[in-house]
Amino acid sequence: MKIHIYDPGYRDAWDRYVMSEGEASCYHLIGWKEVIEESFGHKTCYLLSQDDAGKINGILPLVRLQSLLFGSFAVSLPFFNYGGICADDYRIRERLLTEAVDMARDMGIRHMELRHSRNLLRDQPVKTSKVSMRLPLPGTKEALFASFGSKLRSQVQRAVKEGMVVRIGGMEELESFYDVFSRNMRDLGTPVYPGRFFRNILKKFPDTTWIGTVYTRDGRPVASGMLVGFKDTMEIPWASSLRDFNRLGPNMLLYSSVLEFACEAGYKVFDFGRSTPGEGTYKFKEQWGAKPVQLYWHYWLKNGEPMPEINPHNPKYELAIKIWQHLPVGLTKLIGPQLVKNLP
Repeated sequence: MKIHIYDPGYRDAWDRYVMSEGEASCYHLIGWKEVIEESFGHKTCYLLSQDDAGKINGILPLVRLQSLLFGSFAVSLPFFNYGGICADDYRIRERLLTEAVDMARDMGIRHMELRHSRNLLRDQPVKTSKVSMRLPLPGTKEALFASFGSKLRSQVQRAVKEGMVVRIGGMEELESFYDVFSRNMRDLGTPVYPGRFFRNILKKFPDTTWIGTVYTRDGRPVASGMLVGFKDTMEIPWASSLRDFNRLGPNMLLYSSVLEFACEAGYKVFDFGRSTPGEGTYKFKEQWGAKPVQLYWHYWLKNGEPMPEINPHNPKYELAIKIWQHLPVGLTKLIGPQLVKNLP
């Protein structure tokens, strides 16, 4: 068995392995490595394992992040819900982890975070505070709509009665999506990703990424989400709505429309993204029939340091969040991308 760093000559073989490996997510595809590099300028360290015949039998994508506030660390993968090690068996998995730890020590990295959907590294520290909310999809949009409760259907119809319409497309919807997304991130007190991040995603994956947007009667975008398809699953990793219009239900119309779109496209599962059990987003996704799937975020910690808490729930960031919520949206678009690039 041989483990080494990925180079472009392995691109096709790498992606073939991802498509054949049951534990792999779409974010293991090499195109996402290029999206991260082109959008944020981060250094990536992708490891692959080969058997004696030269066939890939394991992979581990890593992205290095570095800032004055958080130091140097690596994530598989930042900005997305999934990543981590994919390997044919535990022996290869352990070898990849050992190689990654040696590399991390050489690079002065303080910790690694590996985002898994199964408890693959039982000897490593792990966080289990997040779940993925997933809904099995019926074969037709009629069966889907029939599965909604009466209250849910009435909330969707409220937006329709207000004259709202949905458009699902590609690059032509990016401006509307980013307008809604950046305003929502400001309201949440969270730095916004650069627009080029989403543009690069649409360019790199034109056949499996879409944007769905809800417009008012006069053409204003008020809710929008990006969709990513992979194998039998469609995911909505980013979705936002404008608070001033929430009482009219644009978010309800957005989700019913993208669920219908997923059904008609032949997907079998809809992934609403990650949530913390009991919180508002969890309850929102639960009302559509989504069920929780436990996520396991494993860590390697240099010198046995405590697991990091780089997230909005950390009390240390409470004041910064409150200040951010009062900044002009235009200013957050300018300075947000420089901050968020090192927030995994």
